[in-house]
Amino acid sequence: MLSDKTIRIVKEITPLVAANAETITRRFYERMFEANPEVKAFFNQAHQHTGGQQKALAGAICAYFTHIDNPAVLMPAVEIIAQKHVSLGIKAEHYPIVGSNLLAAIKDVMGEGATDEIIEAVGEAYGFLADIFISRENAICEEQASAPGGWNGTRTFVVSKKIAESDIVTSFYLKPEDEGPLPPFKPGQYITVHIDHPHTPTSPRNYSLSDCASQPHYRISVKREERLSADAPDGLISNHLHDGIEEGHRIELGPPCGEFTIDPATVAKPVVLVAGGIGVTPLLSMAKSIIHANPNAPVYFIQAARNSKVQAFADELANLSDAGPNVHTKVIYDAPLPGDVEAGRCDDTGYVTTELLRGWTPFSEAEFYFCGPKPFMQNLHACLQELGVDEHRVRYEFFGPKEELQPAPSNVAG
Repeated sequence: MLSDKTIRIVKEITPLVAANAETITRRFYERMFEANPEVKAFFNQAHQHTGGQQKALAGAICAYFTHIDNPAVLMPAVEIIAQKHVSLGIKAEHYPIVGSNLLAAIKDVMGEGATDEIIEAVGEAYGFLADIFISRENAICEEQASAPGGWNGTRTFVVSKKIAESDIVTSFYLKPEDEGPLPPFKPGQYITVHIDHPHTPTSPRNYSLSDCASQPHYRISVKREERLSADAPDGLISNHLHDGIEEGHRIELGPPCGEFTIDPATVAKPVVLVAGGIGVTPLLSMAKSIIHANPNAPVYFIQAARNSKVQAFADELANLSDAGPNVHTKVIYDAPLPGDVEAGRCDDTGYVTTELLRGWTPFSEAEFYFCGPKPFMQNLHACLQELGVDEHRVRYEFFGPKEELQPAPSNVAG
């Protein structure tokens, strides 16, 4: 347990740290990548480039300091991060590297204000939190290794099929090279693809599993991200998968991870799944798994997309509604192409709104799961708040560093 002195000091410095949090985290990453370049491969450089990783870490530090006297409040966030750490292969021996560079960054930014007493207190607080993470991550690794067909680290898979789902999304069907069994996964989880790329060697990327959990393969469905410039790190791996990985190729995968999940067999209340853009991938896995394991469960699936050229899984979504009268689907285009509406490719145009959710979903009792671009998620979260949906009935997934969902300024498409 933390000492009373450490709790007091951390509480006292929290306002100052909060005011300088992003400056500290930017300095932290600069120092760590310079002093310990071996850990750089664990970090998505596109998130570093946009500042998302620095902002997310700053938020996590402030949250921990604020709740230093009641860390149980942070356990849901700990689970998200622990799952991510395991997926990337972060080990106990990496925590001292992070700790030493974080303390040095605090000294650099706070200067004389970072007294020995303060640094000692922050070091103790960091060590306490590190032990929590290490314990949980060890438990996750044990769970993975003990599952039928489970493994730790990486395992070689073969691309058995490569299917274009839209102009910008391609699915990869993956089977173990050793032809051994696949461990079960929870719908909504992701796997980690380890790619040797000239610009980002052995760079890991997490991709949601997009098929039913009962299938004899894993399937990921990857959106081709736009390259903003030739030198920018964004889109490197997604473009490489689209252009450089073909059927018969081998890739290294980490085992399923993630806490944005649903247990299909125990679904009792109506489930509303709302997908924006590539956020359809974990939600489609949830829907198909629920229908397979619990065919009488009420399922409502909304897919928001720009138009028919970029909408992925149009046929699969149509097939969902054929599963029974308890399965309801709705497709919304915000920028339909000529002929999209006339051909019945979408059910509505515009955006997901409070009025749509009020009229089409059993919002007063349903469990809501949603995923998509941040503006889409901000808008949907605001809609659910307007409807008075309790937070304990709301689950969502970020692709990338965890952020807060603040109200969006206006309705935004997927």
